[in-house]
Amino acid sequence: MQAFMRFLGETWRCACLYRAEKLEKLGVSGYQDSYIVEICRNPGIAQEQLAGLIYVHKSNVARQLASLEEKGFITRAADAQDKRNLLVYPTEKAFEVLPQIKKVHREWNERVLEGMSEEERDEVASIAKLLAENAKRVLEEQTKENRN
Repeated sequence: MQAFMRFLGETWRCACLYRAEKLEKLGVSGYQDSYIVEICRNPGIAQEQLAGLIYVHKSNVARQLASLEEKGFITRAADAQDKRNLLVYPTEKAFEVLPQIKKVHREWNERVLEGMSEEERDEVASIAKLLAENAKRVLEEQTKENRN
C-alpha cells in the first residue's frame, strides 16, 4: 500500500514532462498551464487566492506569475479595495493558448486511460477524487494545527 504515493508521484512527473514538451512551442512550461487555465477561469483572482486554489506555495506562485507576466500571458494589478492584494488577469495571449492547453490535457488523459473500460475510468476518477479530497482535508487540518 505504501507504493501508491510513489506511483502518484511518477504519474505527476510524467504528466509534467509530457505537458512541458507539448506546450514548449507556446512558451508555456509544464507547470504554468494550470495557472493559465485557472486565471482564464477566474479573471481578477487575487494572487494569494490562486495559490490556495491550485495548492501551490505562495512564493512559487509569485515566481510563476512573474514569468507568465514577462511572457505576456497575464497582467497583475493592485486591488483597489486592498492595495496589499495583487489581482491577476489573463491577456488575449492566454485566451489564445487556452484551447491548446486543454487539448494537451485531454490527450494526456486519453493516453494514460488507454485500454480501460468506461466503468474502470469512472472508478479511477472516483478514487482519484477521494484521494484529493482526503489530501485537502489533511492539509487543512495541518494548517489549523500550525495556527494554534
